[in-house]
Amino acid sequence: MKSIYREVLGEAFDRLHPKIQERFGFSSEDGLAAIGRGTMARLWHGPFYTYPFLVIGTFRRIMFPERGTDVPFTIRNYAYKDPLGRETVTWIRDFATRVPRRFDAYMIQSPSRGIIVDYLGTHQHLAVDLELSVMENGGLRLVSGEQRFYEGPVAFRFPMLFSGVAEVKEWYDDDLGRYRIEVVVSNRIWGRLFGYSGAFDVEWIEGGEVPEDVLPRRVEKRE
Repeated sequence: MKSIYREVLGEAFDRLHPKIQERFGFSSEDGLAAIGRGTMARLWHGPFYTYPFLVIGTFRRIMFPERGTDVPFTIRNYAYKDPLGRETVTWIRDFATRVPRRFDAYMIQSPSRGIIVDYLGTHQHLAVDLELSVMENGGLRLVSGEQRFYEGPVAFRFPMLFSGVAEVKEWYDDDLGRYRIEVVVSNRIWGRLFGYSGAFDVEWIEGGEVPEDVLPRRVEKRE
């Protein structure tokens, strides 16, 4: 089985750096997990008026208001089939700030639209379309698009006035011998809201079930 990233990128996947291909090339059939550990050189948020947006995000592990330098960081990527039979990849990010924070995301491929849909938070309330592209240095770039909110019978397109566009860049630094990541979340009116950048190493784990604390508390079938 191809990974969801290879499925969406097609032949462009082969232009990724070999280490990035390895990191994003596994599926649930491989029985692997990628555990990244490193340090975020900078964790930041925007001006004071962005603070309420970030505090609200902490309730569902979407964003948070902490900032700092040299923050220990862990990212856990597991590939598994969710209860609906969809190939899913976790992006569980933990930041060892003064108040430890966590950012949960679950990515699937939408066969009907040929894109990645990213479910944010513990309850997958927010479904976000992602555009993938290959960077000149062989890195992977992910940019968020339309966002939809789902809770019970409630479903609506989330207004971008109250949200942000995320740009995630991940690449392999041959000189450093480590993976690098840069994330910026911005709003067209409010400016830059939140972000972080740093480097990490990856440990590959074979076999075993996906840990219970990694799985979402609720699975949303609507894309």
